[in-house]
Amino acid sequence: MKSAIVVFPGSNCDRDIAVALRHCVKSKPSMVWHKESVLPSVDIVVLSGGFSYGDYLRAGALAAKSPIMEEVVRKAKDGVAVLGICNGFQILTETGLLPGALMRNDNLAFICRNVRLVVEQARRPFASAYRKGEIISMPIAHKRGQYHADPETLARLEGEGQILFRYAEDDNSSGSGMNGFTMNGSVKNIAGILNEKGNVLGLMPHPERCFDEEIGGEQGADGAKLFISLTQSL
Repeated sequence: MKSAIVVFPGSNCDRDIAVALRHCVKSKPSMVWHKESVLPSVDIVVLSGGFSYGDYLRAGALAAKSPIMEEVVRKAKDGVAVLGICNGFQILTETGLLPGALMRNDNLAFICRNVRLVVEQARRPFASAYRKGEIISMPIAHKRGQYHADPETLARLEGEGQILFRYAEDDNSSGSGMNGFTMNGSVKNIAGILNEKGNVLGLMPHPERCFDEEIGGEQGADGAKLFISLTQSL
């Protein structure tokens, strides 16, 4: 599998992604600086977590205007898989590749902890190695992870099976929203969504931090299945 990771000023998870790809799918990714205008021929493009441009203006807003993003949008429209994790998810919403927006957590604080997730759809290319309804664990580390969208968009995401992961309540969960439990204020407890084609995924939790049991701790290697799913789609 051929892969590329876009690196922005302020990215801090790009090398973690590279290690995960090498470990899980035996892919040596191309590291592409955000000022480049061309991506190599690849099967997957990853926008990593971090604080691109220091989250100036709002998270992901400036990164979405980087030259490389025009190429990322073209690749996505051509059917190439695009994965945005944490700050990468924020960038994808800013480019319009994914609907909605990521806002400050409802407690206005940075949340860094392990969370439980429900796999809502075992869809290719990102989740075929999971089972629908499977409960998995991944770490989160964000201050602007509260997902919001208008009612029409939310209805479409639900109806078309575009919600891939939701936060699941556990003993350490706190806060409440209009629909009861909420991890960070995200409407419908959304943790990850797909575009209409299903080839673009925005995900707030970090699968690259739990792809191996030796580093995953209590999360084990639940993140590895996301990367392995990509190989099952080739």
